[in-house]
Amino acid sequence: MPRFIFITGGVVSSLGKGLASAALGSLLQARGYKVRLRKLDPYLNVDPGTMSPTQHGEVFVTDDGAETDLDLGHYERFTGVHAKKSDNVTTGKIYSDVLAKERRGDYLGATIQVIPHVTNAIKDFVLSDLTDEDFVLCEIGGTVGDIESLPFLEAIRQLGNDLGRSKSCFLHVTLLPYIAVADELKTKPTQHSVKELQSVGIQPDILLCRTPFDIPEEQLRKIGLFCNVRPEAVINGRDAKSIYHVPMMYHKEGLDMEICRHFDLPLNAPDLSVWEKINTAVENPEGEVNIAIVGKYVSLLDSYKSLAEALVHGGLHNHVKVNLNWIDSEELEQAEDPMHILGNADAILVPGGFGERGSEGKIKAITIAREKQLPFLGICFGMQMAVLEAARNMAGITKAGSTEFGECEEPLVGLMTEWTRGNERETRSNQDDLGGTMRLGSYDCALSDGSLAASLYGEASIQERHRHRYEVNINYRDALENVGLKFSGLSPDGVLPEIVERQDHPFFIGVQFHPELKSKPFDPHPLFRGFIEAAKTRSRLV
Repeated sequence: MPRFIFITGGVVSSLGKGLASAALGSLLQARGYKVRLRKLDPYLNVDPGTMSPTQHGEVFVTDDGAETDLDLGHYERFTGVHAKKSDNVTTGKIYSDVLAKERRGDYLGATIQVIPHVTNAIKDFVLSDLTDEDFVLCEIGGTVGDIESLPFLEAIRQLGNDLGRSKSCFLHVTLLPYIAVADELKTKPTQHSVKELQSVGIQPDILLCRTPFDIPEEQLRKIGLFCNVRPEAVINGRDAKSIYHVPMMYHKEGLDMEICRHFDLPLNAPDLSVWEKINTAVENPEGEVNIAIVGKYVSLLDSYKSLAEALVHGGLHNHVKVNLNWIDSEELEQAEDPMHILGNADAILVPGGFGERGSEGKIKAITIAREKQLPFLGICFGMQMAVLEAARNMAGITKAGSTEFGECEEPLVGLMTEWTRGNERETRSNQDDLGGTMRLGSYDCALSDGSLAASLYGEASIQERHRHRYEVNINYRDALENVGLKFSGLSPDGVLPEIVERQDHPFFIGVQFHPELKSKPFDPHPLFRGFIEAAKTRSRLV
């Protein structure tokens, strides 16, 4: 039976529970333990797949095709452990499953209640699909006191009793705000948050206090006294310059040591050489590059969280600092002088998205990248717009469009209704619900010999994660390749274009999948390594 660590949060949202969970997971790995990380989300959506990215942030997709919370991206980036469908659940999914069982008669006529039926379903989820893990870290979304999170808090309270102290630990993340007029860190919000947690029957074992400054010893003792926690178990969670400093910072403050003490484990020093190397690269860049990202969800940068981190990873590999210039594609679309908006960009990236809004601005950016010989990377929707740009401006197919925008004379991009995954045939229709009906998860892709893609990956066949409904129409391949846009990556059956590239350009590549979802600071994705290298070369030429 693994040891369970339940991570809760209080006072305010956005304290960094997901990052704390990921950092703690990496520290436990550095001590030689096998970890698994999970997220319990209290919202009523079945999954975040239909939620607006400008409200919820990006949707992180797993290899097995789950649309999950973006915190699972943190988990993967910090630990390298691939998340699964069984690592993220929502209130909506729990209630859907409970009600489906009730309709089938599985409860034998019992009156269905939050306790025990909903809480049992949550407990079953937490304990399911485990093998030989030493630790399972479960983050509970939201903040203590939210009405939506009460069933989850009750479930983990029960699990704490079921498992016993030797197999369970409660870590509570709180805020220590700094009040400038008093020149003081205030402990009262943390005290109230812990009391709220205690009111539902949970006594935290460790407190991680988020603060901009070091916590004085006197206040550490005060927090410990009022919150019924040993002062040594009150951890200083200072703000960091980079999220990749967090594991080393939390180790220095003793977070992993307190976890080991709680479970009566050896206190030997962890091997943090990987994070030391990453921190050295973060702190000592040998130059910098400017990347223009032309997107439609730039009002909330968490919409592109994995993308931003993958670009940082590419910078770490190339020993450069990556400056990101987020550009609203609608603004570029309406600009008389788009180069003024793009500024001193060394490269242009057009990310994924849904719908027609801002699409012409993305096409305009792609035209500039092609004509100005600026390194270009198009992802998902960005690849589709690169295809439309080549068709309209080079192949003479002026009516080229996407059926995602409505009916068009030349549907270069259209809704795919069936495709192959392994040995199985999957089908969809435009009448299906939006949620969970895309081509989701990991699919194979065959690369052309001698292509840029093949040279970047260093292999002939790859697997990448997808999240989209529309595909480039293979029937237009000849017309596009005649004007230099090569189809260098295809699905194994040759039906679905996965990668396009230009060989008359220093770096111009579009991919139907989302490579950013598999990039890690200690293992940057090949496409981002190559893209930032091209931007670095460009910056030296200018």
